[in-house]
Parts: sequence; C-alpha cells; structure tokens
Amino acid sequence: MSVRERLFGDGERSGGSAERAFLVGGVCLLVAALLVFTPLAVTVPGSSFVFIEVGTLFVIYGLLVLGLDLQYGYTGLVNFGHVVFFAVGAYTVAMLSAEGSFAGVALGLPWLLALPVGVVAAAVLGAIVGTTSLRLRDDFLAIVTLATAEIFHTLFVNFRGVFGGNVGILGVPQPIADLAADSDTAQIATLVLFGGVTIIALGFMTRLTGSPYGRVLRAIRADELVTRSVGKSTFSYKMQAFVYGAALAGFAGGLFALYNGAVAPGFFTIQVTVTIWIGMLLGGASNHRAVLGGLAIIMGLRLLSRFALEVTPVSADAFASIRLIAVGLILVLVIRYRPAGIWGDERELGVDS
Repeated sequence: MSVRERLFGDGERSGGSAERAFLVGGVCLLVAALLVFTPLAVTVPGSSFVFIEVGTLFVIYGLLVLGLDLQYGYTGLVNFGHVVFFAVGAYTVAMLSAEGSFAGVALGLPWLLALPVGVVAAAVLGAIVGTTSLRLRDDFLAIVTLATAEIFHTLFVNFRGVFGGNVGILGVPQPIADLAADSDTAQIATLVLFGGVTIIALGFMTRLTGSPYGRVLRAIRADELVTRSVGKSTFSYKMQAFVYGAALAGFAGGLFALYNGAVAPGFFTIQVTVTIWIGMLLGGASNHRAVLGGLAIIMGLRLLSRFALEVTPVSADAFASIRLIAVGLILVLVIRYRPAGIWGDERELGVDS
C-alpha cells in the first residue's frame, strides 16, 4: 500500500466497530454499577480467583497495548519504555490519594481528583520525552525510552521519602472494594468495570485510527519523508500519537493503583513492557483487536503456567526460565512464518510473509 493510498484512500470503515465497542462497554459499566451500588452479591468459587485476577490484569494491560499500538503499529514509534508512563500514572494516583502509608508521600486527597492528575502527569512526561527524542532515528528513540524507564525505576527505589523505596506506597483507596457488598462481588465488579473501560478505549482508538487522522499516522509509518512532502507536519502528528499513548498508559496505571491498593517498583519492571510488546507483535500491530488477542494469548500462557508448575518436577526459578523460553520460541515462530502477527495484515505493514 503506497503512502498516497494511505493518505487519500477511503480508509477503514470503523464506525460500526466503534459503535459496537461503545455499546458493549456501556453495558459492562452498567452491570458494574449495579454490582457496586446495589445490594447484589456474587459468590465466586475459590478456584476461580486466579482467573479473575489474571483477567483484571489483562484488561488493564489492554489499555497499555492499545496505546503502544497507536505509537508503534500506526505511527512507527519504537517505544521500549512504555512501562514508565504506566508507573507515573500509578505513583501519581497513589501519592495523591493514599492515607497512612508506611513510607513515601501520602496526601489523602480524593481519588476522583488523583486519577485525572495521574493521566496528565503521564501525558506531560510523554510530551517531554517526545520533544527531546522524536526527531531521532528509531533505534535512538528506543534507547531513550528504555533509559527513561530505567531512570524512573531507580528513582522509585532510591527516593524512599517520596516514593517509598522497595516497599512502595500503601494505603491507596480501593473504591470498588469499599462500596461492594463483599470481596467476591468487588472482584467481579472490578473485572467488569475495567473490561468496559478497555472496550470503550478500543472504540475510541478504532474511531481515531479509522479517520483521516489515522491515515496520516499510517503514512508516516510507511514513509515520513513523502508524508512531509505533501504538507503534513509529521513531528506534530508523532508527538500527538506519543502523548495519547502515554496518557492511556497513565490511566491504566491509575486504575491499577486503585485496584491493587498499593504501588511498588516491583510492579513496574521491564517485564511489563516486554509482555506488551510480545502481545502486540504476536497478535499483529496496526490492528487493535489483534493486539488484544495477542495479549490474551500471552496472559493465557501465564495463567496455564501457574497450574503447570504444580505438576512439573522442577523448581519455581527453573520453571520461570522455561516459561520465558516457551514464549520466546512462540514469538520466533510467529515472526518467521507470520511476520505481521497472527491476525496482522502483511500488505498494511509492508512485510513479506
């Protein structure tokens, strides 16, 4: 697909998909509200908690992978530090809303105020990183974003008086758990609510990337020089895509803090970025539903590995290494035989199958 086709073609007919996502997401929000604000209670078998836990983490990570897909899949921005925006959003919400934390800043402000501030903080960091690095080549951009993530991780660990060190910040409010009838209902309501938020975000992303704006982003990924030659301010578009992705990651971080009730550096390691990247490449970049599908495969493997560990005659450390090897082999096979991902479009991404 040529750059001119990307710029001036008919584009994706995304209106129907976006509307369906908004409808399904709205229904999920309504069901979650019924569980939280009414005496309704749900009983969950003890063996099902692990599925709910992984499912909740999946929908939170789903916001991350959607933001990364906007940056890389549509605009071609190689961001290896996506976890830093996730962490900044989470720490901002925790520091503003926590009460009685063992260490670190805990201001005790309302979480409804803290959450949007967390999104803004992540977006501001994205703007700062973008301003200083988006004019660099892709490999330099990757190094800068990775270095930014490592710098912030070091700050979180070493500045104990502000960020709580390795202990992190405790006492973050958990509004759903506080309002729901019991812990089982709170778990289900959280999964449904966060799932609805992610589906609505999918609808917004589908609408955004299916518009003329999205076609410009794809043209930049295909050939930035040609796109610039037809009068498009490529740096402005790249900056917007980078900040949008960072803000979405910050929102995911804020939700994670309010769900978990605490934040610590161990939750925001490079492994988060690796998981998101593998999910995106496995499913197929530049396809929002595909990247969510790829992430679901990775999270599903993580879930299955918990049960496999119980019947495998190896230590937990050895099994963790085996799991990483298995995920790596799957990614190698997909890249070898489906370089655009399982559901990706080779013609869209300009790769050879």
